[in-house]
Amino acid sequence: MTARPTVLPAARRTPQLATQPTDPPTPQRGARLLGIGGYRPPRVVYNEEICEAINSSDEWIRRRSGVVTRQYADTDTVVSMGTEAARKALAAAGIAAERVDTVLLASMSYLHQSPPAAPQVAHALGATASAAMDVGAACAGFCHALALADSLVRAGTSRCVVVVGTEKMTDVIDPTDRSTAFLFGDGAGAVVVGPADTRDIGPVCWGADGSRGSLIAHSSSWLGARSGGPWPTMRMRGSEVFRWVLQEIAPVAAEAVAAAGITVADLAAFVPHQANLRLITGLAKALGLPPSVVIADDVRTAGNTSAASIPLALERLADSGAVGPGDRVLLSGFGAGLSYASQVITL
Repeated sequence: MTARPTVLPAARRTPQLATQPTDPPTPQRGARLLGIGGYRPPRVVYNEEICEAINSSDEWIRRRSGVVTRQYADTDTVVSMGTEAARKALAAAGIAAERVDTVLLASMSYLHQSPPAAPQVAHALGATASAAMDVGAACAGFCHALALADSLVRAGTSRCVVVVGTEKMTDVIDPTDRSTAFLFGDGAGAVVVGPADTRDIGPVCWGADGSRGSLIAHSSSWLGARSGGPWPTMRMRGSEVFRWVLQEIAPVAAEAVAAAGITVADLAAFVPHQANLRLITGLAKALGLPPSVVIADDVRTAGNTSAASIPLALERLADSGAVGPGDRVLLSGFGAGLSYASQVITL
């Protein structure tokens, strides 16, 4: 019988040192965010341009969603945007790409089944010895990936994880669909996660309700497109999604606050998925957030960027000085699946 080869712990493995002895992974007490980065495409699209295709008005779009502008990626891709956001997050953390041992990438608009996007981002960064994988949880994908990064670091499996949310939603949206065309934009956000003496990424509260998957779904399958059918685009039953979020997601977000051992009065900010401003305002009201809590409203100028929306909104709050080191921030992602996840982080 052939002897089973020895596999070194992922956090230590590099091509040059693969045959040398190594210490076993060391579990950590906690994990924390070390850096935040974002990428927003240069092309700004105002409501007036959207209105031409959906027979609407700037006033109607603002009243219904709060969106004033969004960015569209012309030559940028899911991979290139994710790479740039990750590069900025590493620079903010002061960490070289060679130290990254894991890349987790969340996206619902990456059009290639193979190869996955995460390995390409890792390669472009120069994190050539890292593990890399895509996470498919749509608009809740970033929170899911962040929870995985937290677990990997606390288990000692990884020591430096880059978490990326990157979307080119213009590839999967019908520009003539009155219910979705005005909502979405493109962009990418990323964070770097590493070990800490305290648990600065709180317990995740998450779940999924597959029975309601049709509320946010593509209009048809890729098989139909291969046979000459229409290009599949995302469709959403907006009013039903709105009710689901207020009824089901607010309690999950409250559970995450309790799991972190704090109350809403201890929060500095609330950064939910930037679905639309009416929904964000409704969630904040349902949670009973006091006036002292800053509520992210990046949706006004970025639109709904799906898995990228939370890290982009978080970066904007940090850059503006609205939040800073030591502040507790409640994150809440929700979307197609229907999938959802919430956690409290300490910056």
